[in-house]
Amino acid sequence: MTRSPRLTEADRVAVETLLGHEFRDRAHLERALTHASVGQAKTANYERFEFLGDRVLGLCIAELLFELYETANEGELSVRLNQLVSAGTCAEIADELQLYRFIRAGSDVKKLTGKRMMNVRADVVESLIAALYLDGGLEPARSFILKNWKKRAASADGARRDAKTELQEWAHAKYAVTPSYRIEDRSGPDHDPRFTVVVEIPGLEPVTGIDRSKRAAEQVAAARLLEREGVWQPEDGGKADD
Repeated sequence: MTRSPRLTEADRVAVETLLGHEFRDRAHLERALTHASVGQAKTANYERFEFLGDRVLGLCIAELLFELYETANEGELSVRLNQLVSAGTCAEIADELQLYRFIRAGSDVKKLTGKRMMNVRADVVESLIAALYLDGGLEPARSFILKNWKKRAASADGARRDAKTELQEWAHAKYAVTPSYRIEDRSGPDHDPRFTVVVEIPGLEPVTGIDRSKRAAEQVAAARLLEREGVWQPEDGGKADD
């Protein structure tokens, strides 16, 4: 991934085509694609752009969800938003657009793999959103976001990912706490066990989940709590159990 901090003309045109915007100030585009590991970019890298782009992305996604899900409550909207602005989603979009071809980074970053490399790709997406915002205002940024996020936002299962993960995100956003799980009981023979797990969030009534493994029981408990609090609709369309 080691590249010159300057975009070639061909690369600039390719990136502008992907973004759907021709930059008036090309320095915005250069900076959005430049990692701090590039020697000449210690003060002209994308770190500040990433900060701004994250906020612009959050605003546009919040607006999109508000329009798409007219009857959804704050809890469901928060869960959907957290998923859509996550590093994983941003990195997926970076991969779809093959942005790795244009990122300027030093040889130390080139060797990074896994989650750290994912974060670099996600950061660049947010930085490019900031570049669009700074160069052309909210509309080009919103247009890029809608093009690449709207299908994901409209996904029917967008608020039903992993119950424990979503409960944690919701609890952090609403109460600034982390749910805790404890095994209340284990019964049944070894070949067919039953685990009873209780999930607790300070200030809320605990919820119980039962399944054949501790992990599965935790998922059941988390899902039931999300349903009880109105974050999720019960899968059968009825009311969540008390």
